[in-house]
Amino acid sequence: MGTLFAVFFMYEQNIIKTPTIALIFITYFSGYLYTKYQNTGKLFHKILVLNVISGIICMILIIYNHNGDRLIKWLIIVVLGLLYDSSFLKLFVRKIPLFKICYVGLSWALINSWLILPEFNSGIFWISWFFITALVLPFDIRDMKSDTVVTFPKLIGVQHTKYLAYGLVFISLMIAIFYLKTDYSIAFFLTSIFTYIFIYCSKNSNNDLYFSFWVESCSGLPLLIIFLSEIFRN
Repeated sequence: MGTLFAVFFMYEQNIIKTPTIALIFITYFSGYLYTKYQNTGKLFHKILVLNVISGIICMILIIYNHNGDRLIKWLIIVVLGLLYDSSFLKLFVRKIPLFKICYVGLSWALINSWLILPEFNSGIFWISWFFITALVLPFDIRDMKSDTVVTFPKLIGVQHTKYLAYGLVFISLMIAIFYLKTDYSIAFFLTSIFTYIFIYCSKNSNNDLYFSFWVESCSGLPLLIIFLSEIFRN
């Protein structure tokens, strides 16, 4: 979903490049495997080897298709990912109360507005940051009984957390309307409607599939809507 969200902005900026898409996907996938399996003993050793290989592939993709600046950007984002959730650290970002949602949004926003573009794009950064930050909140609702740190659902309750998520999506949409081309802002508007529905229906008793598939799929919806609109036009 993170890759699809990035490709949406690549299409909007007319800079579709297969090596860049591969770079984004490998980076997200490696980060997911590292975070999910870092406490699984022997299996993690295999994941770590796979991550090292993936890192080498990413560096090769950057060196042969981009430049040194892109490599530095990628390394900074990788370090930010390690700081988010690494059990070998005494304190990592995920343990900081209330900070997780901002940090996840920051990582995705930097990929969309900084890593994939020749120059930093503030509009895409804020669209991504507000939107992804909002999408993290339903996951906090899911995990509110198991989280060991203070999260927004624990602090202000589930309903007020939903209000916060609605507000973040609305701000993201307003920025998208002003910054994105018309077709892309319409796609983002339609995505926001679906996102509101999924936020509204979020509750702790929902199964994991609801969050891991339906809520997370909101970040892939803008690109899907663009593809569907092009198909119907043709």
